[in-house]
Amino acid sequence: MNKSQLVDRIAQQIEGGRSNATKAVDAVFHAIQEAVSNGEKVTITGFGVFERVERAERTGRNPATGEPVHVPASVVPKFRPGSEFKSSVSSQG
Repeated sequence: MNKSQLVDRIAQQIEGGRSNATKAVDAVFHAIQEAVSNGEKVTITGFGVFERVERAERTGRNPATGEPVHVPASVVPKFRPGSEFKSSVSSQG
């Protein structure tokens, strides 16, 4: 599912049609991205946790040659699914 398909699915469930669904999806994404960028943890009970994680610099390996490669420190977003999300996905299989 892509963003457009997500908007369409939400538009079927709320009043105001596709326009309001697009605004709602954009607002949720923006709020999560802004909070995580500022170092805040976003917890949505049952769904999951979005957070910012700092990765230390390290030495990796080039898979083609096996030569060591320096990997600089970085800051990345991380998502951990909640228990309800996990059980919903595992019960569908």
